[in-house]
Amino acid sequence: MSVKEFRFDGRVAVVTGAGSNPGLGRSYAMLLAARGAKVVVNDLGVGPDGRGQIGSGAQDVVAEILAAGGEAVSDGHSVAERDGARAIIGTALETWGRVDILINNAGIAPFARFHKISDHDIERVVGVHLMGHIWMCRAAWPHMSERGYGRLVNISSGAALVGLPFQSIYAAAKLGVVGLTRALAAEGAAHGIHANVIAPYADTVALQTMLKPHVSEQNRAAGMIPEAVAPVAAWLAHEDCTVSGRLLDTSAGSISEAFLSRTTATEPDPDLNIETVSAAVGRALDRSTGAPYPDGGEFIHDQVK
Repeated sequence: MSVKEFRFDGRVAVVTGAGSNPGLGRSYAMLLAARGAKVVVNDLGVGPDGRGQIGSGAQDVVAEILAAGGEAVSDGHSVAERDGARAIIGTALETWGRVDILINNAGIAPFARFHKISDHDIERVVGVHLMGHIWMCRAAWPHMSERGYGRLVNISSGAALVGLPFQSIYAAAKLGVVGLTRALAAEGAAHGIHANVIAPYADTVALQTMLKPHVSEQNRAAGMIPEAVAPVAAWLAHEDCTVSGRLLDTSAGSISEAFLSRTTATEPDPDLNIETVSAAVGRALDRSTGAPYPDGGEFIHDQVK
């Protein structure tokens, strides 16, 4: 029995932060191009902390794609600026006249204690990770909406889910991406736009700067490589993917869903006071009664005028 090959012929994809090797963005761009997509490879060519110029990563990835028979162009604008995001999407429109897929991978990760990270670095991290997602999605949205089709694949992190020390601002921005994605999924449903988010873990240039060398070696030996994450992003970017508003945790070829849940509520009490909160909070914190939050679209339909 033959297995259907998922192709992207005729689709135009934009992948931000796709110039590092090894890197997740590069792996997304390479896979999409290998399956027929035309790809805008965006990267600033800076280090993992967002500083310094380390090379022409985007051009190198484009050269690899072209050498393999694919189609790609490079882009060097910043996702952290509204005009930069518009220019990135503009590259796709000027080159191929459309944009069907957006993978928001660009990121920086300065490693610092909460009380010591500089104001400038706080603004940079939020600017790239949260505002970068917002600006890029806003730039692509009207073009996707007009065509009645779009696939947004946003990138969060396990740091946002577990509370990683020394990455507080990064974690805050990445959890913001989850909220943004769920809202866009609800809003995009009427326009054929699906939005999902992944929390990937793989041995990348960025991770190598934070981990001891032997840990990186162990990660690679365990299959925690970018190429084992890329198929998840590509599936979410495919026209046959019907899920939207979901968060997939993925590493080394494994996939799971992470989701927000809430426990069974205690009985309503108009006379609630501090003492009764203390008595009831044990039941409220019983995670064994947890159930997923409803989708935002359901709330809008049921309660908002």
